[in-house]
Amino acid sequence: MEDTIAAISTIVGESALNVIKVSGNDSIEIVNKIFSGKDLTKVKSHTIHYGFIMNKNEKIDEVLVSIFKAPKTYTREDVVEINCHGGVSVTNKILELLLTNGCRMAEPGEFIKRAYLNGRINLVEAEAVSDLISAKTEIARKIGIKGLTGESSKLIKELREDLISLIANIEVNIDYPEYEDAVEVTKDLIKEKINNMIFKLNEIISKSENQLLIKNGIKVSIVGKPNVGKSSILNKFLNEEKAIVTDIEGTTRDTVEGSIILNGVEINFIDTAGIRDTNNIVEKIGVEKSLKAIEDADLVLFVLDGTRKISKEDLEIFDKVKNKKVIIIVNKSDEAQIIDLSKFNKYEIIFTSTKIEEGLDELKNKIVEMFNLGNLELNDYTYLSNSRQISILKDSLNLANNVLNKNETEVDLIEIDIKLLWEKLGEILGETYKDDLLDEIFSKFCLGK
Repeated sequence: MEDTIAAISTIVGESALNVIKVSGNDSIEIVNKIFSGKDLTKVKSHTIHYGFIMNKNEKIDEVLVSIFKAPKTYTREDVVEINCHGGVSVTNKILELLLTNGCRMAEPGEFIKRAYLNGRINLVEAEAVSDLISAKTEIARKIGIKGLTGESSKLIKELREDLISLIANIEVNIDYPEYEDAVEVTKDLIKEKINNMIFKLNEIISKSENQLLIKNGIKVSIVGKPNVGKSSILNKFLNEEKAIVTDIEGTTRDTVEGSIILNGVEINFIDTAGIRDTNNIVEKIGVEKSLKAIEDADLVLFVLDGTRKISKEDLEIFDKVKNKKVIIIVNKSDEAQIIDLSKFNKYEIIFTSTKIEEGLDELKNKIVEMFNLGNLELNDYTYLSNSRQISILKDSLNLANNVLNKNETEVDLIEIDIKLLWEKLGEILGETYKDDLLDEIFSKFCLGK
């Protein structure tokens, strides 16, 4: 990180302003080369200066330049932000001048990566920035800000502090057995401490998985045979003609998606192609996508036609969804019903008619109930909220269980596994990391972040 990086931090297009960010040891000197105004190398930190960006004797743009001197900056390096007019040509020209005068184009997420590597934030806080940028709902924003302000990190730090205290006492017992003030670490004490750790890990994992679901939105797949009304249900939910609806079986040959906000949570609907055996190549691809949508879904709406008897195809489809969280939708309830629902009496059943809009509000209420979306304002959003973090928590839980399973082993050998558990939890915060992991995480950010 010895070089100086630059990138456009705003969306380039026709706008009032754009911001170009520069970070690194030479950032102030480089910007000063192309700035006409005060000598930026002599100004105070956290000040803004008016002037012009120059290409030799040619004025390129009228700008405001903000100076931030290390270490009290976003990256803990010298940082300069150039506020220029929002035209594409102007912005690109200023960036070009920075690059020709000693800057390197920043990689995606490199500014926040430097903030992490320079110790200003930990990995949970860095990932929370991405959550804030991508937040589509107020609840997703709240989850992101909890991570960014360090409240989510505190959970993991407390677990690691408990472990390091236990490790320290074990080592004192081993190295200084004559030290009477030290806590005697017995196998029973280790068992008590690790059981408490397992209880906390299970609680954090459970609540974090729920928080991940709320943050990312709930995936709802609408499945069933052709022509049972799946596309009509999607259109009514979205209040738009998103999917083509006809009386011809197999009209939907690809997945059609749309979303609504329900109680502050994004509900992502996927209308799938009707599932049946077919020789049509295009329709067969659609059926394969439908099966994948079932696999990925948090909730499946299994749609039946109330005016028809249950068929072999219906039962075959239901066999693919019965182990998911599922609601049975009996559509066309405004017409004479001949369907026998005795095979589904253990499941939630809702009767709908898209013609008279019956049952749709009941269905929304049922989704709210199933995912406990009615009391989200009372939820504690300080838990973890991405798949990487939750995966490490589960690995940590396995390590904790391994410690319990070694209760007959000598204490000094058990300590090795306790240290492994402490190190594994450190991966969540980025206390230990691999370079390729960091590259993957920060590559998901935009260039100017």
